[in-house]
Amino acid sequence: MTTMGSISPPGTPTPPEWRIADGLTPYPDALALMRDRVAAIRAGTASELVWLVEHPPIYTAGTSAKPAELTDPTRFPTFAAGRGGQWTYHGPGQRTVYVMLDLARKHGAVPVNDIHCYVNALEEFLIRTLDRFNVKGERRAGRVGIWVADQSAGTEAKIGAIGVRVSRWVSWHGVALNVDPDLSHFSGIVPCGVREHGVTSLAALGHSATMHDVDIALRAAWDEVFGVEAGPVCAVG
Repeated sequence: MTTMGSISPPGTPTPPEWRIADGLTPYPDALALMRDRVAAIRAGTASELVWLVEHPPIYTAGTSAKPAELTDPTRFPTFAAGRGGQWTYHGPGQRTVYVMLDLARKHGAVPVNDIHCYVNALEEFLIRTLDRFNVKGERRAGRVGIWVADQSAGTEAKIGAIGVRVSRWVSWHGVALNVDPDLSHFSGIVPCGVREHGVTSLAALGHSATMHDVDIALRAAWDEVFGVEAGPVCAVG
């Protein structure tokens, strides 16, 4: 288990703990840790946490998942996640970032108790991470996640997923970024309910970034979006 700290000016709010899990984290263990940590954050007995993990190959169902969109139900274990969204795949080569924040206090550019802006900030967090690898991540109206367009081919594919849950103003679950997973494993589901577009990864786009490289980029992008000196990331009005 690795921690990544940061230094804040005197008098500023304590930043969340950053933790990187070693190896592959079983999904039930992740759910249990998040539930316990969220309860402790709410009780004021633990700090906020940003937790970076990889999972064994699994499919997880959000609260809007449709059974028919699990197209290969025997391929990998499946779990009800309790987060928003539909079906997604987790596995080796994908960096999952679980974010446990008390949204009843301000975090960088995110106002107090603003779930819409919080999700927007998570999108921006992934976009700025990808920018460090010269990859242009984009939002799409009506579609959750971060997308990469191939202008020459007129196609686009999803590179980052977002699924959150907020319990009495404490967030959990978070985002997943495809670094170098086996993309064929996404064929066992309709990812996030979108049939007409595929999925991609940094490796598929020709980037040989290691997971360590991505973790460094995530940490830097976090400070730009959620840090004390972060600029606006949410639309006004």
